[in-house]
Amino acid sequence: MPTRIIAVANQKGGVGKTTTAVNLAACIAQAGKRVLLFDLDPQANATSGVGVEKIEGHSAYPVLLGEGNLPDKIKSTAFERLSLIPSEVDLCGADLELARRENHLHQVAQLLRPIAASDKFDLILVDCPPSLGILTLNAFAAADGILVPLQCEYYALEGISMMNRVLTQLREGGVNPRLEIFGVVMTMFDARTKLSNEVVSEVRNLLGERVFETVIPRSTKLAEAPSFGKPIIHYDKYSASAAAYEVLAQEVMTRLNSH
Repeated sequence: MPTRIIAVANQKGGVGKTTTAVNLAACIAQAGKRVLLFDLDPQANATSGVGVEKIEGHSAYPVLLGEGNLPDKIKSTAFERLSLIPSEVDLCGADLELARRENHLHQVAQLLRPIAASDKFDLILVDCPPSLGILTLNAFAAADGILVPLQCEYYALEGISMMNRVLTQLREGGVNPRLEIFGVVMTMFDARTKLSNEVVSEVRNLLGERVFETVIPRSTKLAEAPSFGKPIIHYDKYSASAAAYEVLAQEVMTRLNSH
């Protein structure tokens, strides 16, 4: 199977986007696949979430500006089969710099092409910034699909309609004709509240099979794990959150195999 590129994105912050990128990457690696986590968010939370230090000059930023090679930026992590292209704050300048370049929406796609062709990884997961800026659009141009984490709250669906508009523009404009939402995962689910249950059923009614069966519960342990530089399955492997991300990883792998 060719290396697949999935962008994890939601322009709204605080929805569990990076948490999902980190924990899904770790669970799929644990299941035996070779995963590259590409931290394209200047906040660099995915980088620290897998225990890698943020170091100046180690992100994709210089490569996006034409200096060096992206494969040289790949770091191994403490977790088997999980590699990382780290981020750091210098990526903040990338949106402005990229806007000046020719073919500015295809820079990430061009850089990822040789990595995907090298057959070193089964899956590349890109953690996007919480916006629909040029870095995120670059990830969309490179991706085979978008995985959208949605928080179980009232305004969850507003973000999806905006993202759908952007995806349609990118498809119809020829930037990425194959682009589609690969899946939607409901995060921060609290089974005790009526709201969480209502939002999940509303999202399922609207988006149908695109919504994964697995919902990710709200959890203190899940929130704590990044400060220890560990995905939840390596921080508290018997927790409900670890189990949820392991089941989600199986769903994602099944969907990848059927696409």
